[in-house]
Parts: sequence; structure tokens; C-alpha cells
Amino acid sequence: MQALRTRAACAARHARLTSTNTTTAPRASRSYASGHDSHHHHAAPEVAEGLGTAFYLFAAAIPAGYAGYSISQPGPDGEEPILSQWLRSFAYFNDWELRNTLRTNIIEQAAHDKHLFMNAGKSTHVELKTPELLYSGSPYNVPAGHYPNLDHVTAHYHRQAAAEEERKVKALLAKAKAQEQEQKQETS
Repeated sequence: MQALRTRAACAARHARLTSTNTTTAPRASRSYASGHDSHHHHAAPEVAEGLGTAFYLFAAAIPAGYAGYSISQPGPDGEEPILSQWLRSFAYFNDWELRNTLRTNIIEQAAHDKHLFMNAGKSTHVELKTPELLYSGSPYNVPAGHYPNLDHVTAHYHRQAAAEEERKVKALLAKAKAQEQEQKQETS
């Protein structure tokens, strides 16, 4: 590519007219050869270059394309193409109706789930796990009346936690009693 660019630049230089006189012929190029002892310069050695991989791929693509075209065309009496017959011999292509049904069901289920998640409302219930955070502000330089009395909220959550603990204790006692009765029945 560099050689083509160099030759194109050289040709453009020769074709350009001189800037001083536009009617004269292009300037003659200089020759820096001295004219003597030119027999000491040797030419580059000849290299035998092959045609390259691209040529052979292109040459192979022509008959391969013709062969592919000919096996994909229907027969003279309207029979099925050879390529279609060969593909039909694989089991993968025979159950296409079942595959399409399964894919359709999966896509419909995904769309249903998407609509369900997109249109579901947010839960507004927030359980207070640490009531001490209600008073987490700075205790200094607070004007009177800026902190409301939230003792009733704290008491509510303490009562709720106590009721939950009582329910768990009752459930454990009932479970222990049931296991004790099972052991008595097994031993007797």
C-alpha cells in the first residue's frame, strides 16, 4: 500500500504545473546519479511469491456456492430438495411444534410475571425493629416542642414484642407436652 501511495504522490507532483508559469510544462525531475561506478549497485533479489490464501478461498467458493445452490433447489418433478430431506432426518427438526409451544408458554409466563411485578403496590407496613432510633437526634440545642413525646409508640412495640414472646413460649410448651405424650404412648 505504501508503494502505491508513493507512486501516486510522485505522479501528482509531475502532473502539477509550476506555480510561476502555468503555461509551461511540468518541471523535469533531477537525477542524483553521478553516472560512473553504477555497476556497484545491485538490484534486489527476485522473490517467488505465491497466490495467497485469499485466492484459493475465492477459487473454492465458486464451486462450493454452486453445489450449495444446486442441493437447495427442488427436483425436476417438484420433489423436496436434497438439503431439506437431509435436515428432516435429524430428530431436532421434527418436534418444532412442541418447541414452539413451550417457548410461547415461557414468553407468556414471563410477560405475566412482569406485569405482576410492575403493577404490584408497595407494602406500606414498616416494622420498627429498633425503637431507640426514634430519639437518635442531637440532644443539645433543641428548641422546646421540637421532639414530640413518642413514649406511646415505644410502649406499643414493647407490648407487641412481649405478646410475641408469650406466643412463642406457649407454642414451645405445647410442643414439649405433645412430645411427652408421644413418649408415654410409645413406652406403654
